[in-house]
Amino acid sequence: MKKVNKNDDKIDRNIKVAIIGLGYVGLPLARLFATKYSVVGFDINESRIASLKSGTDTTLEVDDVTLQKVLVDNAYQDTGLYCTSSLNDLAACNYFIITVPTPVDKNNRPDLTPLYKSSESVGKILKKGDIVIYESTVYPGVTEEQCVPVLEKISGLTFNEDFFAGYSPERINPGDKEHTVEKILKVTSGSTLEIGLKVDALYKSVIIAGTYLAPSIKVAEAAKVIENSQRDINIAFVNELAKIFNLMGIDTQEVLTAAATKWNFLPFKPGLVGGHCIGVDPYYLAQRAQEFGYHPEIILAGRRLNDSMGEYVASQIVKLMIKKGISVNGANLLMLGITFKENCPDVRNTKIVDVVKALKEYGILVTIFDPLANANDVKKEYNLITINSIPNDKFDAIVLGVAHAEFLKLNFSELQKEDSLIYDVKGVLGAIADNRL
Repeated sequence: MKKVNKNDDKIDRNIKVAIIGLGYVGLPLARLFATKYSVVGFDINESRIASLKSGTDTTLEVDDVTLQKVLVDNAYQDTGLYCTSSLNDLAACNYFIITVPTPVDKNNRPDLTPLYKSSESVGKILKKGDIVIYESTVYPGVTEEQCVPVLEKISGLTFNEDFFAGYSPERINPGDKEHTVEKILKVTSGSTLEIGLKVDALYKSVIIAGTYLAPSIKVAEAAKVIENSQRDINIAFVNELAKIFNLMGIDTQEVLTAAATKWNFLPFKPGLVGGHCIGVDPYYLAQRAQEFGYHPEIILAGRRLNDSMGEYVASQIVKLMIKKGISVNGANLLMLGITFKENCPDVRNTKIVDVVKALKEYGILVTIFDPLANANDVKKEYNLITINSIPNDKFDAIVLGVAHAEFLKLNFSELQKEDSLIYDVKGVLGAIADNRL
Protein backbone atom coordinates (compact mmCIF):
# COMPACT_ATOMS: atom_id res chain seq x y z
CA MET A 1 0.00 0.00 0.00
CA LYS A 2 1.34 3.42 -0.95
CA LYS A 3 2.26 5.60 2.01
CA VAL A 4 0.40 8.90 1.93
CA ASN A 5 2.35 12.01 2.83
CA LYS A 6 0.39 14.41 5.01
CA ASN A 7 1.46 17.27 2.70
CA ASP A 8 0.20 15.54 -0.47
CA ASP A 9 -3.18 17.22 -0.14
CA LYS A 10 -1.41 20.56 -0.70
CA ILE A 11 0.04 19.46 -4.05
CA ASP A 12 -1.59 20.95 -7.15
CA ARG A 13 -2.28 17.93 -9.36
CA ASN A 14 -2.74 20.23 -12.36
CA ILE A 15 0.99 20.92 -12.35
CA LYS A 16 2.86 18.86 -14.95
CA VAL A 17 6.63 19.33 -14.86
CA ALA A 18 9.00 18.85 -17.77
CA ILE A 19 12.74 18.61 -17.09
CA ILE A 20 14.84 19.32 -20.20
CA GLY A 21 18.28 17.77 -19.85
CA LEU A 22 18.72 14.67 -17.69
CA GLY A 23 22.35 15.01 -16.69
CA TYR A 24 24.03 15.67 -13.35
CA VAL A 25 21.57 18.48 -12.58
CA GLY A 26 18.38 17.46 -14.36
CA LEU A 27 18.02 13.86 -13.25
CA PRO A 28 18.27 14.44 -9.46
CA LEU A 29 15.80 17.30 -9.83
CA ALA A 30 13.42 15.19 -11.94
CA ARG A 31 13.63 12.35 -9.43
CA LEU A 32 12.80 14.71 -6.58
CA PHE A 33 9.84 16.38 -8.32
CA ALA A 34 8.56 12.95 -9.36
CA THR A 35 7.90 12.10 -5.71
CA LYS A 36 5.16 14.74 -5.66
CA TYR A 37 4.27 15.56 -9.28
CA SER A 38 3.82 14.12 -12.73
CA VAL A 39 7.21 14.64 -14.37
CA VAL A 40 8.40 14.10 -17.93
CA GLY A 41 12.17 13.99 -18.29
CA PHE A 42 13.52 14.86 -21.74
CA ASP A 43 16.99 14.37 -23.20
CA ILE A 44 18.18 14.31 -26.80
CA ASN A 45 20.65 11.52 -25.96
CA GLU A 46 18.67 8.38 -26.77
CA SER A 47 21.20 6.04 -25.14
CA ARG A 48 20.87 8.10 -21.96
CA ILE A 49 17.09 7.70 -22.05
CA ALA A 50 17.40 3.95 -22.66
CA SER A 51 19.72 3.63 -19.66
CA LEU A 52 17.39 5.60 -17.42
CA LYS A 53 14.35 3.60 -18.53
CA SER A 54 16.21 0.44 -17.54
CA GLY A 55 16.64 1.96 -14.07
CA THR A 56 20.32 2.87 -14.24
CA ASP A 57 21.95 6.28 -13.88
CA THR A 58 25.47 6.20 -15.33
CA THR A 59 26.32 9.53 -13.70
CA LEU A 60 25.88 7.83 -10.28
CA GLU A 61 23.95 10.84 -8.97
CA VAL A 62 20.79 8.80 -8.35
CA ASP A 63 21.19 5.23 -7.15
CA ASP A 64 19.31 2.57 -9.08
CA VAL A 65 16.86 1.68 -6.29
CA THR A 66 15.86 5.33 -5.76
CA LEU A 67 15.49 5.90 -9.50
CA GLN A 68 13.39 2.80 -10.05
CA LYS A 69 10.96 3.87 -7.32
CA VAL A 70 9.83 6.91 -9.33
CA LEU A 71 10.00 5.57 -12.89
CA VAL A 72 6.67 5.10 -14.67
CA ASP A 73 5.83 3.56 -18.05
CA ASN A 74 3.42 6.27 -19.14
CA ALA A 75 3.42 10.06 -18.83
CA TYR A 76 1.01 12.16 -16.76
CA GLN A 77 0.21 9.88 -13.89
CA ASP A 78 -0.39 11.54 -10.52
CA THR A 79 3.28 11.18 -9.65
CA GLY A 80 6.33 9.61 -11.22
CA LEU A 81 9.05 10.18 -13.80
CA TYR A 82 8.58 9.30 -17.46
CA CYS A 83 11.78 9.56 -19.51
CA THR A 84 11.71 10.32 -23.21
CA SER A 85 13.63 11.67 -26.19
CA SER A 86 10.44 12.68 -27.98
CA LEU A 87 9.51 16.35 -27.63
CA ASN A 88 5.84 15.60 -28.25
CA ASP A 89 5.67 13.75 -24.93
CA LEU A 90 6.13 17.10 -23.16
CA ALA A 91 3.22 18.85 -24.84
CA ALA A 92 0.83 18.63 -21.88
CA CYS A 93 3.35 20.01 -19.37
CA ASN A 94 2.91 23.53 -18.00
CA TYR A 95 6.22 23.98 -16.14
CA PHE A 96 9.36 23.55 -18.22
CA ILE A 97 12.65 23.44 -16.30
CA ILE A 98 15.76 23.68 -18.46
CA THR A 99 18.92 22.14 -16.98
CA VAL A 100 21.31 21.92 -19.94
CA PRO A 101 25.09 22.56 -19.75
CA THR A 102 26.55 26.03 -20.25
CA PRO A 103 30.18 25.45 -21.30
CA VAL A 104 32.86 27.72 -22.73
CA ASP A 105 34.52 27.33 -26.13
CA LYS A 106 38.24 26.78 -26.79
CA ASN A 107 38.82 30.50 -26.27
CA ASN A 108 36.97 30.46 -22.92
CA ARG A 109 34.02 32.39 -24.28
CA PRO A 110 30.51 31.42 -23.07
CA ASP A 111 28.79 28.94 -25.37
CA LEU A 112 25.03 29.36 -25.08
CA THR A 113 24.24 26.91 -27.89
CA PRO A 114 22.64 24.28 -25.59
CA LEU A 115 20.43 26.99 -24.07
CA TYR A 116 19.37 28.30 -27.47
CA LYS A 117 18.55 24.82 -28.77
CA SER A 118 16.60 23.80 -25.68
CA SER A 119 14.69 27.09 -25.80
CA GLU A 120 13.83 26.39 -29.43
CA SER A 121 12.56 22.94 -28.48
CA VAL A 122 10.38 24.26 -25.66
CA GLY A 123 9.13 27.06 -27.92
CA LYS A 124 7.66 24.49 -30.29
CA ILE A 125 5.29 23.16 -27.62
CA LEU A 126 4.83 26.27 -25.46
CA LYS A 127 1.23 27.18 -24.61
CA LYS A 128 -0.54 30.11 -23.01
CA GLY A 129 -0.03 30.17 -19.25
CA ASP A 130 3.13 28.03 -19.31
CA ILE A 131 6.18 28.88 -17.20
CA VAL A 132 9.75 28.22 -18.38
CA ILE A 133 12.37 28.02 -15.63
CA TYR A 134 16.11 28.02 -16.33
CA GLU A 135 18.59 26.40 -13.95
CA SER A 136 21.73 26.55 -16.10
CA THR A 137 24.50 28.83 -14.83
CA VAL A 138 24.63 32.01 -16.91
CA TYR A 139 25.64 35.65 -16.65
CA PRO A 140 23.01 38.21 -15.61
CA GLY A 141 20.57 38.90 -18.43
CA VAL A 142 20.74 35.62 -20.36
CA THR A 143 17.27 34.38 -19.39
CA GLU A 144 15.34 37.49 -20.39
CA GLU A 145 17.64 38.87 -23.11
CA GLN A 146 18.82 35.71 -24.84
CA CYS A 147 16.45 32.82 -24.08
CA VAL A 148 13.06 34.54 -23.87
CA PRO A 149 13.34 36.05 -27.40
CA VAL A 150 13.92 32.53 -28.74
CA LEU A 151 10.82 31.29 -26.92
CA GLU A 152 8.78 34.19 -28.33
CA LYS A 153 10.03 33.69 -31.88
CA ILE A 154 9.41 29.94 -32.03
CA SER A 155 6.10 29.92 -30.12
CA GLY A 156 4.59 33.12 -31.49
CA LEU A 157 3.52 33.96 -27.94
CA THR A 158 4.15 37.16 -25.98
CA PHE A 159 6.40 37.13 -22.91
CA ASN A 160 4.72 38.04 -19.61
CA GLU A 161 1.32 37.99 -21.29
CA ASP A 162 0.99 34.52 -22.80
CA PHE A 163 3.89 32.75 -21.09
CA PHE A 164 6.29 33.50 -18.25
CA ALA A 165 9.83 32.74 -17.10
CA GLY A 166 11.75 31.98 -13.95
CA TYR A 167 15.31 31.31 -12.92
CA SER A 168 16.43 29.01 -10.12
CA PRO A 169 20.16 28.28 -10.27
CA GLU A 170 21.30 24.72 -9.74
CA ARG A 171 23.49 23.99 -6.75
CA ILE A 172 24.24 20.35 -7.44
CA ASN A 173 27.60 19.11 -6.16
CA PRO A 174 28.38 16.02 -8.28
CA GLY A 175 29.37 12.98 -6.27
CA ASP A 176 28.17 14.50 -2.98
CA LYS A 177 25.73 12.10 -1.32
CA GLU A 178 25.23 14.32 1.72
CA HIS A 179 24.33 17.67 0.14
CA THR A 180 21.70 16.39 -2.26
CA VAL A 181 19.32 18.66 -4.17
CA GLU A 182 16.53 18.64 -1.57
CA LYS A 183 18.99 19.50 1.22
CA ILE A 184 20.41 22.63 -0.44
CA LEU A 185 18.56 25.92 -0.05
CA LYS A 186 17.20 26.98 -3.45
CA VAL A 187 17.25 30.50 -4.86
CA THR A 188 14.17 31.21 -6.98
CA SER A 189 12.87 34.07 -9.12
CA GLY A 190 10.18 34.93 -11.64
CA SER A 191 9.56 37.36 -14.48
CA THR A 192 6.72 38.96 -12.50
CA LEU A 193 5.97 39.08 -8.78
CA GLU A 194 3.11 36.60 -9.15
CA ILE A 195 5.23 34.19 -11.21
CA GLY A 196 8.07 34.49 -8.71
CA LEU A 197 5.71 33.32 -5.99
CA LYS A 198 4.53 30.40 -8.15
CA VAL A 199 8.08 29.32 -8.97
CA ASP A 200 9.06 29.60 -5.32
CA ALA A 201 6.05 27.57 -4.20
CA LEU A 202 6.86 24.83 -6.71
CA TYR A 203 10.40 24.38 -5.42
CA LYS A 204 9.39 24.88 -1.80
CA SER A 205 7.06 21.90 -2.08
CA VAL A 206 10.02 19.53 -2.57
CA ILE A 207 13.12 21.31 -1.20
CA ILE A 208 13.53 20.37 2.47
CA ALA A 209 16.15 23.07 3.06
CA GLY A 210 13.76 25.80 1.93
CA THR A 211 13.92 28.52 -0.71
CA TYR A 212 14.92 32.15 -1.11
CA LEU A 213 12.85 34.24 -3.52
CA ALA A 214 15.16 36.75 -5.21
CA PRO A 215 13.65 40.10 -6.27
CA SER A 216 14.42 39.54 -9.96
CA ILE A 217 15.74 37.00 -12.43
CA LYS A 218 18.93 39.02 -12.96
CA VAL A 219 19.66 39.03 -9.22
CA ALA A 220 19.26 35.25 -9.12
CA GLU A 221 21.51 34.83 -12.17
CA ALA A 222 24.17 37.09 -10.65
CA ALA A 223 24.01 35.30 -7.29
CA LYS A 224 24.75 31.97 -8.94
CA VAL A 225 27.63 33.11 -11.10
CA ILE A 226 29.45 34.76 -8.19
CA GLU A 227 29.16 31.64 -5.97
CA ASN A 228 31.61 29.71 -8.10
CA SER A 229 33.68 32.77 -9.02
CA GLN A 230 34.28 33.37 -5.33
CA ARG A 231 35.45 29.78 -4.83
CA ASP A 232 37.68 30.02 -7.87
CA ILE A 233 39.41 33.14 -6.56
CA ASN A 234 39.90 31.63 -3.09
CA ILE A 235 41.39 28.45 -4.54
CA ALA A 236 43.66 30.55 -6.78
CA PHE A 237 44.95 32.28 -3.65
CA VAL A 238 45.93 29.03 -1.93
CA ASN A 239 47.37 27.70 -5.20
CA GLU A 240 49.64 30.73 -5.30
CA LEU A 241 50.54 30.12 -1.66
CA ALA A 242 51.47 26.54 -2.57
CA LYS A 243 53.88 27.81 -5.21
CA ILE A 244 55.42 30.30 -2.79
CA PHE A 245 55.77 27.90 0.14
CA ASN A 246 57.18 25.20 -2.13
CA LEU A 247 60.03 27.55 -3.03
CA MET A 248 60.59 28.13 0.67
CA GLY A 249 60.56 24.44 1.52
CA ILE A 250 57.44 24.80 3.68
CA ASP A 251 54.56 22.29 3.66
CA THR A 252 51.48 24.22 2.46
CA GLN A 253 49.03 21.79 4.09
CA GLU A 254 50.69 22.29 7.46
CA VAL A 255 50.50 26.07 7.03
CA LEU A 256 46.79 25.89 6.20
CA THR A 257 46.11 23.61 9.16
CA ALA A 258 47.79 26.08 11.50
CA ALA A 259 45.98 29.07 9.98
CA ALA A 260 42.63 27.27 10.24
CA THR A 261 42.79 27.51 14.03
CA LYS A 262 41.51 31.09 13.64
CA TRP A 263 37.70 31.08 13.79
CA ASN A 264 37.11 33.02 10.56
CA PHE A 265 39.82 31.50 8.38
CA LEU A 266 38.37 30.01 5.17
CA PRO A 267 39.49 26.38 4.71
CA PHE A 268 40.35 26.28 1.01
CA LYS A 269 42.95 23.86 -0.31
CA PRO A 270 45.27 24.04 -3.33
CA GLY A 271 44.48 21.86 -6.32
CA LEU A 272 43.37 21.51 -9.91
CA VAL A 273 40.19 23.48 -10.60
CA GLY A 274 38.17 21.84 -13.36
CA GLY A 275 34.62 20.71 -13.90
CA HIS A 276 31.64 22.43 -15.45
CA CYS A 277 31.12 25.03 -12.69
CA ILE A 278 34.08 26.55 -10.85
CA GLY A 279 36.39 26.23 -13.84
CA VAL A 280 33.83 27.78 -16.21
CA ASP A 281 31.51 30.23 -14.43
CA PRO A 282 34.08 33.01 -13.87
CA TYR A 283 34.41 33.35 -17.65
CA TYR A 284 30.66 33.99 -17.89
CA LEU A 285 30.86 36.82 -15.39
CA ALA A 286 34.01 38.23 -16.99
CA GLN A 287 32.42 38.18 -20.45
CA ARG A 288 29.38 40.10 -19.24
CA ALA A 289 31.52 42.63 -17.37
CA GLN A 290 33.56 43.29 -20.51
CA GLU A 291 30.37 43.92 -22.47
CA PHE A 292 29.77 46.80 -20.05
CA GLY A 293 33.29 48.12 -20.58
CA TYR A 294 34.84 46.77 -17.39
CA HIS A 295 37.86 44.46 -17.39
CA PRO A 296 37.66 42.24 -14.28
CA GLU A 297 41.24 41.91 -13.07
CA ILE A 298 40.90 39.69 -9.98
CA ILE A 299 38.45 37.24 -11.57
CA LEU A 300 40.59 36.66 -14.66
CA ALA A 301 43.83 36.61 -12.69
CA GLY A 302 42.40 33.82 -10.56
CA ARG A 303 41.39 31.91 -13.66
CA ARG A 304 44.84 32.28 -15.24
CA LEU A 305 46.55 31.01 -12.10
CA ASN A 306 44.23 28.05 -11.71
CA ASP A 307 44.54 27.19 -15.40
CA SER A 308 48.33 27.09 -14.98
CA MET A 309 48.28 24.50 -12.20
CA GLY A 310 48.34 21.43 -14.44
CA GLU A 311 51.66 22.36 -15.95
CA TYR A 312 52.98 23.38 -12.53
CA VAL A 313 52.07 20.01 -10.99
CA ALA A 314 53.79 18.22 -13.87
CA SER A 315 56.95 20.27 -13.40
CA GLN A 316 57.04 19.45 -9.69
CA ILE A 317 56.65 15.73 -10.41
CA VAL A 318 59.52 15.83 -12.90
CA LYS A 319 61.79 17.69 -10.45
CA LEU A 320 61.13 15.09 -7.77
CA MET A 321 61.78 12.25 -10.22
CA ILE A 322 65.14 13.77 -11.08
CA LYS A 323 66.03 14.17 -7.41
CA LYS A 324 65.26 10.47 -6.86
CA GLY A 325 67.49 9.51 -9.78
CA ILE A 326 64.60 8.39 -12.00
CA SER A 327 65.30 8.79 -15.71
CA VAL A 328 62.46 11.02 -16.89
CA ASN A 329 62.48 10.32 -20.62
CA GLY A 330 60.73 6.98 -21.09
CA ALA A 331 59.69 6.64 -17.46
CA ASN A 332 56.47 4.76 -16.74
CA LEU A 333 53.99 6.82 -14.69
CA LEU A 334 50.61 5.78 -13.33
CA MET A 335 48.03 8.56 -13.14
CA LEU A 336 45.29 7.67 -10.67
CA GLY A 337 42.12 9.40 -11.85
CA ILE A 338 40.99 11.40 -14.87
CA THR A 339 37.60 12.73 -13.69
CA PHE A 340 37.31 16.33 -12.53
CA LYS A 341 36.62 15.36 -8.92
CA GLU A 342 36.55 12.41 -6.56
CA ASN A 343 33.88 9.67 -6.59
CA CYS A 344 32.27 11.11 -9.70
CA PRO A 345 32.45 9.84 -13.32
CA ASP A 346 32.23 13.34 -14.86
CA VAL A 347 35.24 14.11 -17.08
CA ARG A 348 34.05 17.48 -18.39
CA ASN A 349 36.76 20.14 -18.22
CA THR A 350 39.00 17.97 -16.06
CA LYS A 351 42.39 19.53 -15.43
CA ILE A 352 44.10 16.17 -15.01
CA VAL A 353 44.46 16.21 -18.80
CA ASP A 354 46.70 19.29 -18.47
CA VAL A 355 48.99 17.35 -16.15
CA VAL A 356 49.04 14.35 -18.49
CA LYS A 357 49.80 16.52 -21.51
CA ALA A 358 52.70 18.25 -19.75
CA LEU A 359 54.12 14.95 -18.49
CA LYS A 360 54.04 13.48 -21.99
CA GLU A 361 55.95 16.49 -23.29
CA TYR A 362 58.78 15.43 -20.94
CA GLY A 363 58.80 12.03 -22.65
CA ILE A 364 57.03 10.23 -19.80
CA LEU A 365 54.82 7.24 -20.65
CA VAL A 366 51.54 7.82 -18.81
CA THR A 367 49.03 5.10 -17.93
CA ILE A 368 45.67 6.51 -16.77
CA PHE A 369 43.66 4.36 -14.37
CA ASP A 370 40.16 5.47 -13.39
CA PRO A 371 37.47 2.93 -12.39
CA LEU A 372 34.69 5.55 -12.68
CA ALA A 373 35.47 7.31 -15.95
CA ASN A 374 33.87 6.17 -19.20
CA ALA A 375 36.80 5.24 -21.44
CA ASN A 376 34.87 6.12 -24.59
CA ASP A 377 34.05 9.58 -23.26
CA VAL A 378 37.71 10.22 -22.39
CA LYS A 379 38.85 9.03 -25.81
CA LYS A 380 36.27 11.17 -27.60
CA GLU A 381 36.84 14.30 -25.52
CA TYR A 382 40.61 14.21 -24.99
CA ASN A 383 41.97 11.46 -27.28
CA LEU A 384 43.43 9.71 -24.23
CA ILE A 385 43.36 6.00 -23.37
CA THR A 386 42.18 5.02 -19.89
CA ILE A 387 41.93 1.70 -18.10
CA ASN A 388 39.24 0.74 -15.59
CA SER A 389 41.03 -2.03 -13.66
CA ILE A 390 44.21 -2.07 -11.59
CA PRO A 391 47.25 -2.54 -13.87
CA ASN A 392 49.64 -5.44 -13.32
CA ASP A 393 52.75 -3.36 -14.08
CA LYS A 394 55.07 -1.56 -11.70
CA PHE A 395 55.76 2.12 -12.24
CA ASP A 396 58.58 4.62 -11.84
CA ALA A 397 56.10 7.18 -10.53
CA ILE A 398 52.53 7.13 -9.23
CA VAL A 399 50.44 10.29 -9.12
CA LEU A 400 47.19 10.50 -7.16
CA GLY A 401 45.31 13.00 -9.31
CA VAL A 402 41.78 12.29 -8.05
CA ALA A 403 40.90 11.09 -4.54
CA HIS A 404 38.45 8.33 -5.46
CA ALA A 405 37.62 6.23 -2.41
CA GLU A 406 38.85 3.15 -4.27
CA PHE A 407 42.32 4.66 -4.65
CA LEU A 408 42.67 5.19 -0.92
CA LYS A 409 42.41 1.41 -0.45
CA LEU A 410 45.15 0.54 -2.96
CA ASN A 411 48.28 -1.33 -1.97
CA PHE A 412 50.76 1.10 -3.49
CA SER A 413 53.74 -1.18 -2.85
CA GLU A 414 52.36 -3.60 -5.46
CA LEU A 415 52.47 -0.84 -8.08
CA GLN A 416 55.88 0.62 -7.24
CA LYS A 417 59.31 -0.09 -8.58
CA GLU A 418 62.23 0.28 -6.19
CA ASP A 419 62.77 3.97 -5.35
CA SER A 420 59.71 5.01 -7.36
CA LEU A 421 57.93 8.32 -6.64
CA ILE A 422 54.46 8.81 -5.15
CA TYR A 423 53.07 12.31 -5.66
CA ASP A 424 49.81 13.30 -3.94
CA VAL A 425 47.93 16.08 -5.76
CA LYS A 426 45.00 15.89 -3.32
CA GLY A 427 46.96 15.73 -0.05
CA VAL A 428 45.15 12.65 1.29
CA LEU A 429 47.74 9.86 1.24
CA GLY A 430 49.71 10.95 4.29
CA ALA A 431 53.10 9.42 4.97
CA ILE A 432 53.18 7.04 1.99
CA ALA A 433 53.50 9.99 -0.42
CA ASP A 434 56.93 11.44 -1.20
CA ASN A 435 55.37 14.84 -1.74
CA ARG A 436 52.09 16.62 -2.18
CA LEU A 437 50.84 19.80 -3.79
